[in-house]
Amino acid sequence: MKHLLKLLDLSAEEIFSILDLADRLKYERKHSIAHPLLAGMTLGMIFQKSSTRTRVSFEAGMYQLGGHALFLSSRDLQIGRGEPVKDTARVLSRYLDGIMIRTYAQQEVEDLARFGSIPVINGLTDFCHPCQVLADLMTIREKLGILQGKKLCFIGDGNNMANSLIVGGLKAGMTVSAATPYAYRPDEAVLAFAKEYGKSFSLESDPFLAASGADVIITDTWASMGQESEKEERMGVFKEYQINTRLLTAANTGAMVLHCLPAYRGQEITEEIFETHAEEIFEEAENRLHAQKAVLVKLLKKEEK
Repeated sequence: MKHLLKLLDLSAEEIFSILDLADRLKYERKHSIAHPLLAGMTLGMIFQKSSTRTRVSFEAGMYQLGGHALFLSSRDLQIGRGEPVKDTARVLSRYLDGIMIRTYAQQEVEDLARFGSIPVINGLTDFCHPCQVLADLMTIREKLGILQGKKLCFIGDGNNMANSLIVGGLKAGMTVSAATPYAYRPDEAVLAFAKEYGKSFSLESDPFLAASGADVIITDTWASMGQESEKEERMGVFKEYQINTRLLTAANTGAMVLHCLPAYRGQEITEEIFETHAEEIFEEAENRLHAQKAVLVKLLKKEEK
């Protein structure tokens, strides 16, 4: 594993190796066991999209691992004024030990990895959100004890979260279902990948069909960053794709509910369901820290297995 650009690039073994290391680092953190595995190393964090969880978790994670993180806004970099990505990649590779980027285009992440000589981590693009889904899988495994054979259901927009959940869930041995309006289906490359898993994946327009027998139901905001102009239209399109008490009757008793945050109560999830499952949701948010620390160690400390 040289980079974390998308979960499509990882094997099941690599995913579970990250999760196992994340569990270990979380245990050590909870028991005040120091793990300065990245002492003296520096991570550059490029943000073209704003963030709460991504910035704080990566910055805190590097500090806890003994390293340092640099916040690099696109407003502060020449890349924001038109410098080619390949030039930025080659310059930063001479200063840093790794790059995390949160941006719009997946190609920008791929180009950083292609032209740079240090590990690149995708902190989010419009195509995928691998770091979030690693934290989701970690959280599900913590509560259910196992991922293989469990059913994961995504309800809502077939966006970056849907794309990564489908890939990550299937590679982890889960049965995966998704319910989206037809015009908002997941990426065709992801659907082609999922087709290889046969009956382990289903794409529905009816959220109740998708949620049937689910062990965990996950949703995301109906209008992501950059889609603000579509918000009113999306409110109408997605009104039947809400996680609420009625929808949960289709899932298994005691099913988990997760949300990558920020959550808009009364839209993709009701206040009642959010607060009932708040402990799971905020454990999921915390696990961003531990899962990303595991990714950092895997990529930057090459001898770590």
